[in-house]
Amino acid sequence: MASHVQELEQEAIIHPKEDAGSPSEVKTEQPPKATTNEDRRHKLLGQIKAHPLLAVLTVTVLIIGSASLWLYLSSYEQTDDAQVDGHLHPISARVSGTVLSVNPDAQNNHYVEAGTVLAELDPADYSAEVDRARADFGRLQATASGARQEISVISSGSTGHLELAEAQVKEATESVAAEKAAQQAAEARLTLAEANHARAEADRRRYESLLAKREISQSEYDRIATESSTFQATVIAARADVSAARLRVDQAESRLTARRADLLAARSAPEQISSSKDKAAAAGADADRAHAQLTTAQLNLSYTKIIAPVSGIIGRKSVEVGQRIQPGQQLMIIIPVDDVWITANFKETQLRKMKPGQAVTIHADSFDQEYHGHVDSIGGATGSMFSLLPPENATGNFVKVVQRVPVKILLNPGENADHRLRPGMSVEPKVRIK
Repeated sequence: MASHVQELEQEAIIHPKEDAGSPSEVKTEQPPKATTNEDRRHKLLGQIKAHPLLAVLTVTVLIIGSASLWLYLSSYEQTDDAQVDGHLHPISARVSGTVLSVNPDAQNNHYVEAGTVLAELDPADYSAEVDRARADFGRLQATASGARQEISVISSGSTGHLELAEAQVKEATESVAAEKAAQQAAEARLTLAEANHARAEADRRRYESLLAKREISQSEYDRIATESSTFQATVIAARADVSAARLRVDQAESRLTARRADLLAARSAPEQISSSKDKAAAAGADADRAHAQLTTAQLNLSYTKIIAPVSGIIGRKSVEVGQRIQPGQQLMIIIPVDDVWITANFKETQLRKMKPGQAVTIHADSFDQEYHGHVDSIGGATGSMFSLLPPENATGNFVKVVQRVPVKILLNPGENADHRLRPGMSVEPKVRIK
């Protein structure tokens, strides 16, 4: 303050006040701007000379602050082009059918555990298919077993006709058992056909009453009536199959009687062994095919229960009770919220010193919270290379654009314990590169 007063006094001595004249004279007496700036410069130099220690300290602080800021900024790379990523598991049907029930917990934004039954299809048709395949497999397995036993019997008693005759009797006995198994399978198909016809006939009667009330069209009634007639024809065919199966049982029993009567008419042992081996091989192949069909039928029956493969939150649910679905039709999506990571798109100029394992601080825009993780991997190509139309830089129209490379960042264990980070959220990662 004292120095400032002294300067004002000196200025007053150098430029004393004069009597006020014309306005033009007053204007010409004002000092020019250059002189004012020069005075300020001299004033600053005077203050520096008066306080040299303060000036040195100020310059030192500025240098240290600038160096610290430069070191800090050069030790990190950050971007706001980043988001949370995760797995999206589409849930679809593996077999066709009508939805019988939907788990009330399987709703949008609800959490489900792995192994939870999300929906169930009507299993009636698939249960009947399992029964039919099991009956066929039992019959063919018995036939194959009889053929193998026949080979063993003929080989062990090739010099005696009595042993051969006994093997033939045993084969005929097993054939009777196989035909009875086939009869049971035909009866099972008949039961299924009668059930389908009963359901179709009930629908026809209901549509007939609706037609009488003129609540439906004649074409709709005709369609249901045709369906009922079709199932009725199926019942008739199934009954014919049952009758044929019973006839085959009778024929098998007749063959058994004939085998018992042919004890003295057996062929030579070598020919019988060769024929029996061929028969056993064919019977074994048929039994294997029937076993595969049984396994397929059992799998299809198990697929009527649609089970959650992973734990997570449900989204985009579209399945409802009564809906007819087809194999591969998407019913919902499950998002595991405990398995997320960060995909950050850094500029290619930011990757000079970046490498896997470096520490990362992640700021979540949604709730102003910091997370910690590390660089897991750096993408094998820039993001533009995966676009629908990758760039093709032809000669003459090239414009250089800084590309971005996706970097995968994993969270440290326990960082997302509250599962607040969800796929798609925007984040700002900062990678420590030094």
